[in-house]
Amino acid sequence: MRLKLIAILVGFVCLLGLPVAAQTTNTNTEQELINKYLKKTEKVQKPKKLYWITGHYGMNRINRDNDYNKFAIYENSQFTGTALSWLNTASSFGLEFGSLVGKSFAWTVGGEYWMPLGETQTGSFAYNPPSGSTTVTELKSKIKVYGVTTNIQYYLLNAPTAKERLTKSAVWAGVGAGYYQAKWELWDQYENLNLATSTPNPTNSTFKDNGIGFTFSVGAEYPIKSSGFAVGLDLNYLYLNFNKVSWYNSSSQEVVATYEGNSNSRVILGLSGVRGKLELKKFFNW
Repeated sequence: MRLKLIAILVGFVCLLGLPVAAQTTNTNTEQELINKYLKKTEKVQKPKKLYWITGHYGMNRINRDNDYNKFAIYENSQFTGTALSWLNTASSFGLEFGSLVGKSFAWTVGGEYWMPLGETQTGSFAYNPPSGSTTVTELKSKIKVYGVTTNIQYYLLNAPTAKERLTKSAVWAGVGAGYYQAKWELWDQYENLNLATSTPNPTNSTFKDNGIGFTFSVGAEYPIKSSGFAVGLDLNYLYLNFNKVSWYNSSSQEVVATYEGNSNSRVILGLSGVRGKLELKKFFNW
């Protein structure tokens, strides 16, 4: 009898404990679901990578000791009443796309277009090359340059972040390279040097070349507290020389420009020099 009573009491206690155990299990399951949802939310709200678009205006102080200036001196001695100007400065416009590829490293790719260099003079100018005298009515020497570039930058101070973008003045240093093309148009009567066996067309075609340029830069950026914008200054040295400037006659043979009238004085268009660029940058996450 006593044993039956004890068994009944134990069973009754177990029945009372079932709802508590079930409630505990349900509570744990609900907490797990909440934790999973919070983790998914954190992933959705995690900052995406940082990118930017930069527009810039640049001014290049071309090294004065270059073949074009020697060419101008040589040709000016053959003209009466006019003269070609030297190459001293060049201005350019460009657009870049950049991204933050590490805590302090950035990578950019873009392009730039140089405002035409040189000049065009109209009038009646006596031209006296070694082959004989003639008259030039349009004294033209125009150079066009454009290219695509890429750069690697290392932030020395206050690098931007994907979460906060740029919040303080930043300083960086970098190196870059670019592929450039040059087109040089000269007056029709220019006495070029024909490195061929056949006679070129009397009217000069456009002298062309392409080459690789290198830059070594330091820069600074300052945030504008409006829509993720920043302004910047980029100081760099550009090494850019076009070594094989020429055009080709109907037999695909070279015709070149010179600064002394012989093959040893072939003009290398040297556009190397110190540059300064003003930049406007727009940050965004993606």
